[in-house]
Amino acid sequence: MLHTSPPVPAAPLKGAPPPPRGVFAQLKGKLAGTRGSEAALVGITMIWGTTFLAVHSLLAHTGPLMLTGLRFGFAALVLAAIFAPHLKGITRRELMAGAIVGTAIFFGYALQAKGMETIPSSKSAFITALYVPLVPLLQWAVLRRRPHIMAWAGIALAFTGLVLLAGPDGASLGLGAGEVFTLIATLAIAAEILLVSAFAGTVDVRRVSLVQLAVASLLSFLAMPLTGEAVPDFSWTLVLAAGALGAASALIQVTMNWAQKRVSPTRATLIYAGEPVWAGIVGRLAGERLPGLAILGAVLIVLGVIVSELRLSRRTPD
Repeated sequence: MLHTSPPVPAAPLKGAPPPPRGVFAQLKGKLAGTRGSEAALVGITMIWGTTFLAVHSLLAHTGPLMLTGLRFGFAALVLAAIFAPHLKGITRRELMAGAIVGTAIFFGYALQAKGMETIPSSKSAFITALYVPLVPLLQWAVLRRRPHIMAWAGIALAFTGLVLLAGPDGASLGLGAGEVFTLIATLAIAAEILLVSAFAGTVDVRRVSLVQLAVASLLSFLAMPLTGEAVPDFSWTLVLAAGALGAASALIQVTMNWAQKRVSPTRATLIYAGEPVWAGIVGRLAGERLPGLAILGAVLIVLGVIVSELRLSRRTPD
C-alpha cells in the first residue's frame, strides 16, 4: 500500500478573504457589529411594546405599586443570578447612581401603571413616547443647553399629537386622571435618561442596572402602605405573569446598555420610536380601538420623536 505524507496546507495569499468560520462564530461576529446591535434594539423594542398590554391586563389582578414592585423585583433577581460574580466590587458611586436612577424608574413606571387603570395601553404607550422631545426641554431647564431648531419642531408635533390623542373630539385637551399620571410618568422617564447619561462611563453597567431595578422595586413596596394600596390575594397567574414581565424588563435593560455602545443615540432613538407603534398594534389585536383623530395624534407623536432627533446639515461654501 502506497503511503503518502499528509498534504501541507497552502499559505493564504495576501489580500485573500479569510477562510469561512463556523456558523456560530459568524453569528457572534455579526451580533458584535453595528447591524447586530441595531437588530437587537429592534427586537427589544417589539418586546417593550407588548409590555404595555401586559401591564394593563395585570392591573385587573393587583394595584400599580404591587405590580411595579413585583416586575422590577423579578428583574433584579434575574440580573443578580446572571451577574453574581461581578457584584463584589460594587462602589459607593454605583450605589448612589443606582439609587438615584432607580428612584426615577420607580416614579416613571409606577405612575405609568397608575395611569393605565383608566386609559388603554396603546394610548399610554404613545403618551410615554413624549419623553424623547421632552429630554431637550429638561436639558434646557437643568443644564442650560438650549434645544436646537429640530427639537422645537419635534416638540410642536408631539404636543399637537397629544392634543389629538387625549381629546379626539377636538374641543379641548381632555386630560383625565390617566393621561395626567402618564404625563408625569413621562417626565420621570425623561429624567431617567438624563441621569443615565450623566453617570455613563463612570459605573459598571451590570452592577448599576441591578441596583436601579432593586431600588425601584423596594420603593414600590414601601409606597403601598402610604397610598393605602392593599396586598392582593395570592395568585399564580399574577406571580408567573409578573415574573415574565420582570424577565422581559431585565432583557430590555441589559440589551439597551450593551447595544448602545455601538449604536448612536440618534439611531437608537429612531428605533425606539417604533415602541408605541408595536404597542398600538398589540393593543388593537387585543380589541383596543382609538378614534381616527386619536390615531392621527399618535402618528404625530411618533413623527415628533423622529424629527426631534434629526439635525439640519450645514452647507459648506464652495
